[in-house]
Amino acid sequence: MDQQTQNTSLQRLQNVERRVVRVLDIAGGVMEEMTNPSGPRNDLVKSLCGEFMQSIKDIQVTLREEIKSACEYRPFEKSDYNSRIANEICFHKLEYVLSQLHHLQYTLHRYPPSHD
Repeated sequence: MDQQTQNTSLQRLQNVERRVVRVLDIAGGVMEEMTNPSGPRNDLVKSLCGEFMQSIKDIQVTLREEIKSACEYRPFEKSDYNSRIANEICFHKLEYVLSQLHHLQYTLHRYPPSHD
């Protein structure tokens, strides 16, 4: 997930947070209307309930998308760690082989060639 995707995701989650606050305000408005001494205004309650339900659905959709996106996120997908480690191991193996070859060469030069 690159920086832009993270920012966009964070912005969407902040927007969800604002919508949750709005949903609570709507619910409070319905509760106030229901306790109105002259009785609740049905058109207002119906309107607020419709807005409440739509907001809840929108919040659910956004959260599902964000959860799905987070589950698909692979933080080390583009990492070159494995290839760097493999190269480092190969380098040390080559160093070892070279040191063995130098020892072999040294040993060969210590003994004069035999002529039969």
